[in-house]
Amino acid sequence: MSVMTVPSSRADPRRIFKALASQEALLAIAVIGLAIAVGLYNPRFLAARNLSDVLLGNAYIAVAAIGMSMVIISGNIDISVGALIGVLATLSGTLAVKGVPIIVTWLAPLVAGILIMGLQGVVIAYLRIPAIVVTLGMLSILKGGLISVTGGKWITDLPDSFHLADLELLGSVPMPVFLMIAATILAAWWMHDSAPGRAIYAVGGNAEAARLCGISQPRTVVMVFALHGLFAGVAALLYATQLRVIQSTVPPNLELTVITASVVGGVSILGGVGTVIGSTLAAILIAEIASALVFIDLSPYWIRAVQGMLILATVIADILRRRRMTGA
Repeated sequence: MSVMTVPSSRADPRRIFKALASQEALLAIAVIGLAIAVGLYNPRFLAARNLSDVLLGNAYIAVAAIGMSMVIISGNIDISVGALIGVLATLSGTLAVKGVPIIVTWLAPLVAGILIMGLQGVVIAYLRIPAIVVTLGMLSILKGGLISVTGGKWITDLPDSFHLADLELLGSVPMPVFLMIAATILAAWWMHDSAPGRAIYAVGGNAEAARLCGISQPRTVVMVFALHGLFAGVAALLYATQLRVIQSTVPPNLELTVITASVVGGVSILGGVGTVIGSTLAAILIAEIASALVFIDLSPYWIRAVQGMLILATVIADILRRRRMTGA
């Protein structure tokens, strides 16, 4: 007489523990825990206006971190993204005040971002120059060129229709939040379920093994940088349209914040590991920490020290994890 085994409907405790121990879960817990802790100290922190400002004012960083995560997962890095966002925001605002159709002012930073980052990808992939060298050079070109051309002037008299960040979807969802969530979901799905997305992990994890499997490392790197340029363009558009004026300069330390969001979000600085969901949650956490410092009467300049400590802690944890997996 055979006895049929009925699968248990109970959740496997090990799976639950693994899920809760993931970088994304830990970041989500940190975001909620920090909000509660600071809210108990100063209830004004939990005011709807403050929480909205944290999300709306930093959604562009989360969007930029999506592209940065792809670049780092591929085994590269980009330190020119802050300068690029400043240039693209200035480009978009300048076109708007010159009376160019609004749709063109919105699309221009996206196209320019793809072209500029794609060019860097070509130099990195086919000339075999390290990404940090190429992007450092581009950082200087963009930053110096922007100041030389504009003198750092303010762009004012922007038309009301230009401000994409003021729009709302579905009646109450602000456009920056919608784009941040939509970009994160689409990028996470694409990287997990598409062949080009999985190729990014393969190239970043083991370039030689990827080559033997028929994956072209140069084409993948160019694709990654072009996509990074697209997300940088979207980020620049959100940055340019969230205020009534635009200063024609590079936002200070923006590239550090974007890289921090990617690394703290679980993207291995050594390549091949990470998710864009983690980078978005990390961007929210960093913005929340910056706001919390104000509400607990600490200088907001401490956020730079906090970012440095987060990067060091995350990188050390990643290296220790890799050593444990390899038995080294």
